[in-house]
Amino acid sequence: MDLLHDRLVRARASGAVFARSAARPPWGLALPGSIQLSLHTVLRGHAWVWLDDAAGAERLLPGDLAVVVGGRDHHIAHEPNPDVCVSHEQFWGRVADDAEDPEAAVFLCGAYRLTGDVGQGLIQALPPMLVIRPSAHDQVHDVVSLISCELMQSAPGQQTVLDRLLDVLLVLVMRAAYEHSSNAPRWYRAAENPRLGRALQAMHEEPERPWNVPELAELSAMSRPSFARNFQRALGQTPMQYLTDWRLTLAREYLLANELSLEQIALRTGYSSPNAFAATFRRHVGRPPGRWRREALQAVAV
Repeated sequence: MDLLHDRLVRARASGAVFARSAARPPWGLALPGSIQLSLHTVLRGHAWVWLDDAAGAERLLPGDLAVVVGGRDHHIAHEPNPDVCVSHEQFWGRVADDAEDPEAAVFLCGAYRLTGDVGQGLIQALPPMLVIRPSAHDQVHDVVSLISCELMQSAPGQQTVLDRLLDVLLVLVMRAAYEHSSNAPRWYRAAENPRLGRALQAMHEEPERPWNVPELAELSAMSRPSFARNFQRALGQTPMQYLTDWRLTLAREYLLANELSLEQIALRTGYSSPNAFAATFRRHVGRPPGRWRREALQAVAV
């Protein structure tokens, strides 16, 4: 099992918006921090992207990709000047398609949403803004080119094509972002370890199984003390703490989906009964699972 794939699938990532624009200078776009994950790339010309302070703007050239995590507003413009930036509604309402104009910049803006605990964990491990500068034959560059071609004209099945390309792009972006970030999740680094990776994969493949440290150590071809020590050093917690955290993360995902009973969730997450599951959930989360689900679903509905 690929742990990044597993988490992305569980995060239920979706491409909310992906638009191709062309604009002559002066132009600028202000995007709200409510966008959970933004992607920007330039196909022709250049653009500048920054968060709060234009002094820290990064210049994007064709093929470069900027990844921006939500929380703070950010800007993309022909120059690092906040005065030229308008809201995305104003921008796309007044900017004509100047793609044939050689002086116009052509760029793509995308927005993603990842739901639940798993999605939040993936997002939180990213830096506020990251610029990826792939080579001409890099996979990220190739996928961006395919998206651009698809957006140039309407065709049957276009949304399906875009959805699949966006899925591929998100995986490549996450992988590149974690490779460039010092804050990459510990599980991502540990999964690359030939021995620890086996134990992590086993816990993810069968979270319902009553795992213990000797079994996991045997899978990792290590002695019990060596496995426990290396696991703690790599992930900052014991194997059983990691397993409990992962089970409860899955439980919250199941509760939010609102498709399974508490008994079914208990069985899928390795608890012998709904009572045992509820006791552990309350001890770690602070509320019983039924109440947590009601409050979470009410919050989503608002």
